[in-house]
Amino acid sequence: MNKLKVTKAALAGAWLLGVLLILCAGSVFRSKAAGGKDKPKKSPPVPVTESQNPADYVGAETCQACHEDQFKNFSKTPHAHIMREATWKGKAVGCESCHGAGKAHVELITSLDTNAPHPADLKIRSFKNESSKQISETCLQCHAGREEHNNFRRGEHWRNDVGCTDCHTTHAPDPAPPRPESHTFIAEGTRQKPDSSVQHMLKGSEQQLCLKCHVEQKAQFTQPFHHKVLEGTMKCSDCHNPHGGFELKQTRLATGSDAACVKCHTEKQGPFVYEHGPVKIEGCSSCHTPHGASNPKLLKRNQMFQLCIECHTNAHAISSGESEGAPNTPSFHNITQARFQNCTVCHVAIHGSNSHPYFFR
Repeated sequence: MNKLKVTKAALAGAWLLGVLLILCAGSVFRSKAAGGKDKPKKSPPVPVTESQNPADYVGAETCQACHEDQFKNFSKTPHAHIMREATWKGKAVGCESCHGAGKAHVELITSLDTNAPHPADLKIRSFKNESSKQISETCLQCHAGREEHNNFRRGEHWRNDVGCTDCHTTHAPDPAPPRPESHTFIAEGTRQKPDSSVQHMLKGSEQQLCLKCHVEQKAQFTQPFHHKVLEGTMKCSDCHNPHGGFELKQTRLATGSDAACVKCHTEKQGPFVYEHGPVKIEGCSSCHTPHGASNPKLLKRNQMFQLCIECHTNAHAISSGESEGAPNTPSFHNITQARFQNCTVCHVAIHGSNSHPYFFR
């Protein structure tokens, strides 16, 4: 009987000890979550040097005394126009909005001997030793609120350390007009349009900037059939958002899988009474190569029927034993004969039809 009591007491003690351990662990976890000393801290990116004292800001005209070329170029940019906007009154504008308050920098420079070498720390932010993400964080302090840029941290450029200043210039001279190169064909009509490099402070024309990295697409745009990007009729940003997004390849999609395509090809948009499955489910890229191809209409195969029989065959029934999937071609369709090798002669509304389930005229 005594052994039974001892066993019960031991079990009760072990149970109480377990409860105490759980409570202690929970309190430690809550203290860490609340910002305890044991919580590991990540090193934040270098922030923009801001001063709470308005007297620490000397104004862009003071910067002009030493940095005359940079100020002259900066005065032509949209950033310089902010200084004249009433909505920005009371905020740091001009050079100090990015480089930080300049009072300490000016005092240091004026106190130095002209023949002595400058110290490493000039009391100003120069961006020289900062990563692309740190530089981009400075830009996003103003630009992240806009729909065009608010997903930049989700994009491929951010993940691959491509920052804002890799494509955009802050206070450099206006880039020269676009000129024909190995990856740009400039027509006379293109010269008469406003260049996006000037509008968005790019370091060059948009096509040239994109294709410096995306060399695979450069080869596709030189195919016999391609979208007119190199000619300047279209831009990469017409279909892709270079500042990130939720969609694959950062495409500009609003509704549906091919909003970027039907923006121009409106007759393919629908909705149709009789929808073609691949168009609605897989999208335009199930049959077309979006950038360029050696086949007419940017098709993936050099003959029309080759695309069609990829789905309209009994291979799915043979492999799975089920009748689901695309219907097989009728028995009188002998695709070895030329008259059955161009499917769209009869099935003209192949993207969708409002009159016939087989997409006839």
